[in-house]
Amino acid sequence: MENSQSVLDVVVAVLLISGALMSLAAGVGLVRFPDLLSRMHAATKPQVLGLLLFLLALAVEFRSWALIPVLLVCWIFQLLTSPVSAHMVGRAGYRTRHMRRDLLTIDELDDVVEKAARQRKDDRRKKGAQPDPG
Repeated sequence: MENSQSVLDVVVAVLLISGALMSLAAGVGLVRFPDLLSRMHAATKPQVLGLLLFLLALAVEFRSWALIPVLLVCWIFQLLTSPVSAHMVGRAGYRTRHMRRDLLTIDELDDVVEKAARQRKDDRRKKGAQPDPG
């Protein structure tokens, strides 16, 4: 029994250290990456994995079935909110031009934005050309 407890302690320690390193990588990426899109990626991917490792360490350490649903809800909530917030930050950055276009390999959204702008311009022109029905 003593030996299995030591093995579980080592597993918990490895999970905690790995989770801490992933969270540290997310923090370093936020400081070191050059543009908004890279920073957005660094803020979401390693941070979510780091949280998973912390939650796994808690599950292994406490070994309680009552704790598993709470940890699962925490993990699911993180998976649902992190990509949405990253998408909103990226979208706002793209719209306000707070990004470095020279770092983009392919800008697939540029064609969509230009097409929408042309469509909006055409709609306004058609609306202005029609007589007022009143």
